[in-house]
Formats: sequence, structure tokens, C-alpha cells
Amino acid sequence: MASDKDEQWVRLVEDFRPRLTERIKVEQVLDHLQFIESDLKEEIRQKARTEGEPRAANVLISAVIRKPHSPGWFRAFVDALVSADCESAADYLQDNIPEPEVEADNDCCVRLIQILCPSLVGMKTDEVCVPCYSEGLLTEEDLEIVKTETAQRGSRNGARELLRRIVRHRPGWFSTFLNILRETDHNDLYRLMGGSSDIDKQNSDEKLSSVKDEPTGSQSASESCDNSEPMDISTCEDTQGESTDMYLSASPESTQLSSSLEPSVPDGADPIAEAGGPDKANIVLRDYQEDVARPALEGKNIIICLPTGSGKTRVAVYITKQHLDSRRAEGRSGKVVVLVNKVPLVEQHYSAEFLPYLKQNYKVERVSGDSQLKISFTEIVKKNDVVICTAQILENYLERDNKGEDEGVKLSDLTLIVIDECHHTQKGGVYNHIMMRYLKQKHSNIRLKKQQKEPVPLPQILGLTASPGVGGATKMEKAEEHILRICANLDASKIMTRSLGEYKKEPMKTTMLVEDRKEDPFGDVIKKIMNAIHDHAQLTPTCDLGSQNYEQWVVQLEAKAAKEEDQNVRVCTAHLRQYNEGLNLSNTIRMCDAFSFLNQYYEEEMKKKTLPDQEHTIQITDTERFLFSLFKENKRELQKLAENPEYENDSLSKLRTKILQEFSSRKEARGIIFTKTRRSAIALSQWIQENPKFADIGVKASYVIGGGDQSVVKPMTSAEQRDVLNKFRTGKVNLLIATTVAEEGLDIAACNFVIRYGLVTNEIAMIQAKGRGRAEDSSYTLVEVKNTGVAEKESVNEYRQKMMDKAIDKIRAMNQVNYDKRITDFQIQAIMEEKVRMTKKRQKDVKTVNPADVKFSCRSCSTHVCTGEDVEIIENMHRVNVTSQFGKLFNRTENTSLVERLLDYETNGFIACKKCGQRWGSMMLYRGIECPCLHVKNFVVTLNGKPISKCTKWSELPVKFPDFDYAEHASYMAQCSDDEETE
Repeated sequence: MASDKDEQWVRLVEDFRPRLTERIKVEQVLDHLQFIESDLKEEIRQKARTEGEPRAANVLISAVIRKPHSPGWFRAFVDALVSADCESAADYLQDNIPEPEVEADNDCCVRLIQILCPSLVGMKTDEVCVPCYSEGLLTEEDLEIVKTETAQRGSRNGARELLRRIVRHRPGWFSTFLNILRETDHNDLYRLMGGSSDIDKQNSDEKLSSVKDEPTGSQSASESCDNSEPMDISTCEDTQGESTDMYLSASPESTQLSSSLEPSVPDGADPIAEAGGPDKANIVLRDYQEDVARPALEGKNIIICLPTGSGKTRVAVYITKQHLDSRRAEGRSGKVVVLVNKVPLVEQHYSAEFLPYLKQNYKVERVSGDSQLKISFTEIVKKNDVVICTAQILENYLERDNKGEDEGVKLSDLTLIVIDECHHTQKGGVYNHIMMRYLKQKHSNIRLKKQQKEPVPLPQILGLTASPGVGGATKMEKAEEHILRICANLDASKIMTRSLGEYKKEPMKTTMLVEDRKEDPFGDVIKKIMNAIHDHAQLTPTCDLGSQNYEQWVVQLEAKAAKEEDQNVRVCTAHLRQYNEGLNLSNTIRMCDAFSFLNQYYEEEMKKKTLPDQEHTIQITDTERFLFSLFKENKRELQKLAENPEYENDSLSKLRTKILQEFSSRKEARGIIFTKTRRSAIALSQWIQENPKFADIGVKASYVIGGGDQSVVKPMTSAEQRDVLNKFRTGKVNLLIATTVAEEGLDIAACNFVIRYGLVTNEIAMIQAKGRGRAEDSSYTLVEVKNTGVAEKESVNEYRQKMMDKAIDKIRAMNQVNYDKRITDFQIQAIMEEKVRMTKKRQKDVKTVNPADVKFSCRSCSTHVCTGEDVEIIENMHRVNVTSQFGKLFNRTENTSLVERLLDYETNGFIACKKCGQRWGSMMLYRGIECPCLHVKNFVVTLNGKPISKCTKWSELPVKFPDFDYAEHASYMAQCSDDEETE
């Protein structure tokens, strides 16, 4: 009897196997199944990570129904589904099957999520996941997984994980999710998915219909739902050219490690030319370089994919020279633009590659963001044969020509564009903006030819990369698609790569794992302080102190407190973030550096409360007094513990050992240490310089960091970067501590060891970092840092590198007709997506809100500051308030590290709230007029009385501010000055 019942249950499970595989959360269900052996459980878990949940779910189901059956196996399976929050799967086994109409509607909703995934992954995942948890679309475990994915791999990957999980719910989840998008101010996504309100119903309907009416090269959502064939909802294509499987685990893991690294040879091809001084007329290529260059010499668009250090730039110089020579021989002029994505690469390519080999016959010039020549870029292009520049400069001048506002540059003015690090040619990047113009004109030319009209000439395209990557793919098919999309974006007829044979070098790789401190009294004191703040503010953290999840939790709490004007919680969260960073620093660098960071923060906070004059009193709340006292009470103990080397982290010990080993075992050691943050780069440099053991063996260290000013750490200027890199090349500095600014492109031929210190991102960065070591006997070392999980991430990246190599081989083996068809399909899809995006952007750019309806309050003390009527905009960039009323509300403080001198203005001070000391922005001197410049992130912004959630950029406000009237303000100031003289 039991056997008959078992057979019925097996048939029931088999009948609904397709539905079950879509809805089972493998990891969670396995936790609740006791009758499956632990070894088989681990095998299924591994399959979920590497091949996706549907395949793993199939294996799980087969294991469940496998004979002999354990007593009560069916009930245990159903209970496991319910306990793992897979009720939608359990319903099929409990005679609770949805009605056919309901099921069909749910399938349509899932399909719609898949089709709109490229737009949906742009959601603010942090803001959406919490209400999804509150409304029951995510379990607590789901929420933690989404938050972790967001923290480790970015908001877009977090969004994919969130979508994968909510589509597994019982029918009805779609309307709840739609409502959440509306409540979290994702109005564009809300309308795109069919949501509407009484206010904008008509506009929304028109917008949706216009999107649906546009041909996309694939079925619309409604057509897909009406299709009688089984739906495949696994594919979700990202707008950045990435793709994801909606039922796959977001972070594939693999124990397969790469035993070999890509070749590392000097970036030159000809040793004679290399020593030939400034005049290098002849370029001699190696066999593999000639092979990859051949299609480009025939005038074809190609991507050259060779390992870092194998001479890609030298090949590009050769192709450029042949291109210009052949056009000159035909009596035609040539115009070459070489695009790079980082300012230091402009000078490097100019002085080390293109100028030495081309200057005898051609005019070569370089232009970058910090060059005055960018003002006359159009003339530079006209007067020179080769121009090396940052991509944004070319894009700016292409846009100028497009708008017709000023003399710009046309693509038809150019005959060859060389794109360095071309793997960045993905949606959202400046390379892709340039190439989108190219693709639109290319397909427009096809129409012109059909109409027997003259097509617009387009330049030849040459892309250079060491690694196109796999775009987060977990399956070979998606890796191929990612690389093909890059080829399509660059209009490449081929991707060229070759084995380097005898020139291949394999750096020795080691991974140094760390041990937890036996005692961490410094960290314990910080945690004690943090818990005291939790008690004071009645906060209950949901994750471990010092973790990235805790940082996220605090950020969300701060935004909520600012919105609700809960100043006590807001100020507590600001201090908790600093202590959390202090814990991270103590695990990465020295405890004394962590203490210095915290001490500096409190000194600056106290300065904010100290006025330059005594006319006003800055408000100090009871909570602020409590926080200041708390640090003061523990300051001496923290300082004492920070000076005790017994409690230092093991990562620093491993790093010390590795540096000493490299410099002791090599005759002339020269290496790079890559680290995550600017602060850690500076601190590690100081640590090495202050340690006499390093000096004894000849270590001469310096650091190089980025030039952007987004960080609180003072950035490096381009001149400072060049100075350090030149010293490194000449040997005056032999150990460089760098952030990721030095990973791509920088040619440092003599470097013979590379250390990645607690830093792992993706497979592209891993390959780039390995390639910095270019000497014969170079080594590559990964040093683990607590709470970073870098060793595991490195294993995943090595697996992805293998996947990338196989994908490139498969693409190169494709029939050219099939390759061309796929490239054309991707290009048409990209053009149509661009049209939809531009339509949305134009709609978004229509600023309909009255500035008077926008109000700004101090983020710290909620003091009303001004309305939108008081704000004006300078050069479509800087929002300023020059009203006399506003001038009475702030104090001004000097800050020498902020000085920034540009053509028409300079900034040389901060403005801060008189009441609480909160910074509001900077004081800008614009053509002789002092203009307080506001930074919107420092204010709580309300629109018609409703706070705008997480407003960090001016572009997020649907308001058009009036232009700053310089003549009016200058006239008023002159009049005031005359009146003062008269008096």
C-alpha cells in the first residue's frame, strides 16, 4: 500500500518537475532535507553555484524521488519547500494548483520581468530590497543574500539577485513589487512595467504604447506571453552588455585554479629600436604581432586581444603608420585619434610609443583633461596627423558638432580610431557613446546606399585589450554573448589573438592566507564604543560590526533618519560609520593608522563646533556631547593599544615577510602593491618608509592614487602621478603602493613582482594586475585580509579567465556569416535600446517642477536653508545661492586641500551651517564674484512638502534652475562698492 502511495507521489513530482525547478531555492531547501546524504547535498550545492539553480533543482528532485524511499519522504519534501519559503512550489504538491488563468498571468509577469530586466537592474537595490522584505517578497535570508551581493558586486548584480528571488513567489507578487517601485520613487520603472496613477495615467499609457510600437528585433512582452511554446525565463540581458540567468546563483564558485598566467614580456617588439633613442623610424614586429595586425592592415575593424606586456600598443603604432603611409601614397590625407581612458596613459602613449616612431614623417600631439590644448581640440585635430587624447574630450567635441552650438569634430573627419582598453566599450561608458554614434551612422549609410545616395565616410576601428572579461557570466553561452556584444559595439569583423610561443612568460603565483588575531583588544574597545552608541540611540544592528553589511545597514539608517528629521539617530549613524571604517582599517593597515583616522575625524568634528569669531554659538546637542565624551573617555586606551605591535593583524606580517623575501632574493627588485583604498595606499607607504628593516635592504617606497576628488583623501594631481611613475621607471622608487589607477595600461617594464593586498575585483582586473609584472622572473602574490574573502574571489576569477579564453576560441572558430549575423543583431538591438533610453532621457530632462516648490533643509539640524527660487546655475554645473539671506546662515572656513584653479573660477573654502556646523558646500570665486556653491547631498530636499529619498545628485531633481546672471550680479556689486566709497 505504501509502495502504491509512493508511486503516486513520484508521478505527482514528475508531472510538475518543470514548475518545481523554476521555483525551488536549492540552498534553502537542502537545509531542511534530512534524508539526503551530506555528500550529495554538497554536490547539489556546488552544481547550483556553477551551473545554476534550475539544473541543481533537477538533481535535487531526482535525489528526492530516488528509490528506496525513506519513510515519510514526500511529506518531508513538502515541509522542506514550505520551510524554505518555496510555497509556490509546494502548492503544486498539495492540491493547491493555481487556476490556469492565474498561472498564465503569472507567467506573463515573469516574462515581463525578463524582458524589462535591462532597465530593472538600474533600480536602487538598497532602497527596494527592504520593502520587498517587509511585504514578504523576500525572506530574511533572501534579504541578506541580496544585500551581500549588492555590497560585493554592486547594485546591478544585487538587483538581479532580487529579481531572481521574487519571481519564485506565489501569483500576486507582481502587483506588490509594482507598488514597491512606486513607493520608492522608481517612477520610470513603475510606468515602464504598466503602472499608472490618476495624475500621469495618460502620459504613462502613451509612453508604454510608444515603447511597444518600436521594433526591437525580439518579441514584445505581450507577444511572448501569447506564445504557445514553453517560456524560457532564464535569460536577463543587462544594459551594460552583461547577462544573467534569473535562476542562477549570482556568485559562481569553483575550486579550479589556473596554474599558468598570461605572458609577460616587455611592451616593445624590437630590442634594437628600443635602444635607438628618440628617433625610432623602423618598427619590427614579432611573428604573433604581425599575425594579429594583418586584418587591420587590410582596412578591417578588429579587436586585438593579447596579454598585458605583449606589445599591443607597438602593434597599434605599426598599424597607424601603415595606415597613414598607404593613404599618403594614394594622395589622401589620414587622421588618426588614439583614445585612452586614463589621463596618465595620454603622456605614456605619446612619449614612449607614437611620437618616437612617427615624428619623422607625421605630426603627433596629445590632449588630456588637464591640458590647456583641450580648448582648441578642433584645431589640434585639423593640424595634426595623430592625436592621443582621453575619450571624453573626443566625445565632448562630437557632441558639440551634433548640437551645432560650436565648432566640433565629426567622425567623418577621422580615418582611424584606436581604442585602448576597449573592453570598456559597454553601455554607460564614454567609449560606447562614441561607438554608438558610429553604429548609427553605419546603419544609416546602409539606407543611403539603397537610396543610391553618397554614404558618410567612417573611420576604421582598432580595439586593444588584454581581457574582454565574461561580464559576470556563469555559463559559457553567456560569456560568448558578452564578448560578442563588445565586438558588436566596436563593429569588429574579427577578434584577433595568438599564442605567444617562445615569448610567453609565466609569473610564479602564491596566495598568502592569514590567521585571526588571538587577541584584538583595540577592536574590542571600538566595538564597545559602538555598542554604547547603539544603546544610546536604541539601535539593534542586524549584522557583525566591521562588516560590509553593517556599513550598508548604517547608511540606510542614516538616510531614513535624515528624511524623518531624527537628528539623534542621524548623528549616531555618522559616527558609527567612522568606527566601522576604523575596524576595517585595523584589519588592513596598522592600528595606529586606524586610531589616527578616528582621532582626526573627532578633531575635525570639534573644529566644526568652534567658530572663527565669538558672535554666534554653534548648537551642540546632548547626543553630540555624549559622542564626543565617549571618544575622549576611550582615546587614551585606544592610543596605548595601537602602539602595541603584539596585536597587529596577520596580513601586515605576511606582507612584511613577502617584501623582505622579494628584496632579499633579487639583485634589483622592483614591485607594485595594489590595495583597495587611497587611505590604505598612503598608510602602507608610510609604514614601509618608517620601518628601518626595509631601508636596510634598499626599499624605496612611494604611493600613487587617483586624481578624482570624490574621496575624503586629498587626490593626486596628474603631475604628481607622472612624477612618481617616472621615479619608479628610473629606479629612484622601487616599491610602488597603488590603487587600481595603476592596474590598466601603465607600462612599467622592469617590475618583477606584484602583490595584491586584500584587493580582488573581477577577472579583467586580475589579468591587468598580473600584467604589471613584466620582468623575466616576475611573481604574483595575493595576500588575504580579514573579512575580504579575496582568496575565494581570486579562484572564481581564475575560473572566469579560463571561461573567457574558451569563449574567445569558440568565437574565432565561428563561421564568418554566422558571426556577422550575430554582430548585426546585437548592433540593431543596441541602437533600438539607445532610442528608448534617449526617449526616456528627453522625458526626464523636461523640468516641470516650480523651483518654489523645492525646499532645502540642513541635513544635520533640519534648519530651513532656502527654496529652489534662490538657487542659480553656473555653466550648467554649479548650483549657487548668492542671496543676502542665505549669506547670514553659514560660516566660512578655509581649506587649502580644496584649492582648484580653473579658467573662470576657483574654490578655496567650505561653507557650513552656523547652527550645527554641517558642511553645505564650497565657496567659489567666479570671475571675481564670491558664490556659495551648494552640494545637494548635504541637504534634506523636499518637493511639495514630501522628502525626496536619497537625493545625492542635482540631476535627480526635476527642476530647471535659472542661469546665473553674471552681468546683473557684477553690476549690483559695483553699485554697492560705489555706495560704500560715497559714505
